[in-house]
Amino acid sequence: MIAPFKTTASALLLVGLILSGVSAAVDPYPLEYFALPEEIRDVEISPDGERLLSLAIPTDDGKTVLEVYDAANLDETPIRADTDLMEIRTARWVSDDDILISLRQRVAGETDGASGTLYKTRIAKLNVNRKKIELLDEIDAVLENVLPHRLDEIIISLPPGNLSDDDAGLVGSFRPRLYYEFDVSKGTKRLLINGTLSLGNIDFDENGEPWFARGFDKNDAEYVWYRHMGDDNGWREFHRLHADSPESFITYGVDPEDADSVLVVAENGHDKKGLWSYNTSTQAFGELVYRRNDVDVSGVRFHSNRWTNQGTIVGVSYYKDKMRYEYFDDDEASINIELEQLIPGAYRTSVTSTSRDGQSLVIFNEGPDDPGSYYMIKDSALKKIGSKQPLLSPLALADVEYITYEARDGGDLAAFVTRPKGDPPYPLIVMPHDGPFVQEFVNYDEWAQMLANNGYMVLQPQYRGSLGYGAGFHRAAIEGGGQGGYKMQDDKDDGALYLVEQGLADKDRMAMFGWSYGGYAALIAASRSPQIYQCVMAAAAINDTESQADYYRHLLRGHRRNQHLSMWDDSISPIDEVEKVNVPVLLIHGSADQRVPAEQARKYQRLLEKYGKDHRYIELDGAGHLSSALSFGRRLAFYASLINYLRDECGQMTSFVGASE
Repeated sequence: MIAPFKTTASALLLVGLILSGVSAAVDPYPLEYFALPEEIRDVEISPDGERLLSLAIPTDDGKTVLEVYDAANLDETPIRADTDLMEIRTARWVSDDDILISLRQRVAGETDGASGTLYKTRIAKLNVNRKKIELLDEIDAVLENVLPHRLDEIIISLPPGNLSDDDAGLVGSFRPRLYYEFDVSKGTKRLLINGTLSLGNIDFDENGEPWFARGFDKNDAEYVWYRHMGDDNGWREFHRLHADSPESFITYGVDPEDADSVLVVAENGHDKKGLWSYNTSTQAFGELVYRRNDVDVSGVRFHSNRWTNQGTIVGVSYYKDKMRYEYFDDDEASINIELEQLIPGAYRTSVTSTSRDGQSLVIFNEGPDDPGSYYMIKDSALKKIGSKQPLLSPLALADVEYITYEARDGGDLAAFVTRPKGDPPYPLIVMPHDGPFVQEFVNYDEWAQMLANNGYMVLQPQYRGSLGYGAGFHRAAIEGGGQGGYKMQDDKDDGALYLVEQGLADKDRMAMFGWSYGGYAALIAASRSPQIYQCVMAAAAINDTESQADYYRHLLRGHRRNQHLSMWDDSISPIDEVEKVNVPVLLIHGSADQRVPAEQARKYQRLLEKYGKDHRYIELDGAGHLSSALSFGRRLAFYASLINYLRDECGQMTSFVGASE
């Protein structure tokens, strides 16, 4: 049976306390509970509905094991498979009996700028009848399409060998690939398309026919979109967008109401992104399908059954207080509404896979009190398969509220507040997201929940420059020069002061913590006057804006390059403000971070020492820039350093429930 692997005596004791009515706020979870790797992921039902696939991590070392269960009897011992040298990353059914597996292996002595580690990737297959993983020859291959009408055949792609460093700065969906039809049963492949820079990133339909492509015109510096017109008619260009344009044009698929049009998310001259029908023949926008006045359209929702309705668009999505959907397909709307009523604690539910006949489904749910749980409907019965973090009880996790508050220069700002157990006013952690030009989706947030479990209210402000709130809100971060350290910083402080005014936060117990850009904001906060924080905690922090601008200057192109240069060339640089630091500073940095090299943090630390500033520096050996890539040991050390610093070295920030050792 699929069940929690790491349930311990202490976990059972905690469950007993919760069931007997004792508040979980009395005794925070051990930090290990938050640092542990996910126990289960990539759960899928086979096309015939007979077997269930999952990737499991049964031990703390993070080694992933592939498991295949009899879907009718999850209590039976599953087929288990793993590899000695390579890590299993993803797995997916490609036929009734075959699973395609993505593997990776660390390249010794090599690093990249994001994770700190360079990997080579491979694909492999597992035939459930032979019960053995077979490594395939292709290096760095990616699964592009499962072909539901041609079982045992899939489409894979490989990177070309002649992409220049300059071309690598293209948006990922415009980088050329080599596309092959691959026979899973025989292990053979046939070249379909050799992508080029001008026309090289291809989408295929459910029959394996190319129908859509993207390319880049280097002479005119324009992104180009194409549609395939049939066997003999080839490709037809239907849209161009200059690399310097801030406009979006994101294609999702054929308009179900007009086969000559595609559905795209774009501004089309408006402030908020909407879902539009775009005619590929007339090369013009047509009907506005859906747009809101408050937030951007985020994307679309596809049909739940990819075997019979691959690529069929059934709804549109937008994110405000949570991810929400508007449906075009009544049947799919009914299915998802029923699931939200059926799944315990439903917050953001999705059908992740179905059998070919649609009678067996796997459903995933995630929310503030659910780190992620999988359920299966089979034979008209609902069964819980497992949870990503089974040691974390929903009763002990914190509620998340969506709020709005007014910026000091006018206009409303949004934020998410994670409220700990107990009564206000609470000690407050302001936790700005990284980026800064990203959209933050707060479903289950591990950091916020870990901090709230230790007694801290957490504010995640959607400061100007954040995506999802319209083009004007995004531009406000760079209008009149980069606003890092200026209006963007005011937005964060205004959120904290708003919570104080509402009686929710204690004005004498506030701190700021962030990673990457969030760490930059924390360092900016350390040198501001008047000071509203007791301390700051900055991880993987940008502290030298000139160095950061140089990084983007050589890595990106077009609008993405322009916006980052506009931001970092004009914003306040923390390295120039060290003498003004007036609160204790915790610096955390990975030794293998190449996006923001550790030498930046070391240089900042040396200046803190020079000026006699209260600080602590912790370097995570071997860690890169991406927090998601932290190993269990590094994640645990990271969490312990935060909680211990708050408890021991951050003024009056001791929380009302204590802190974990």
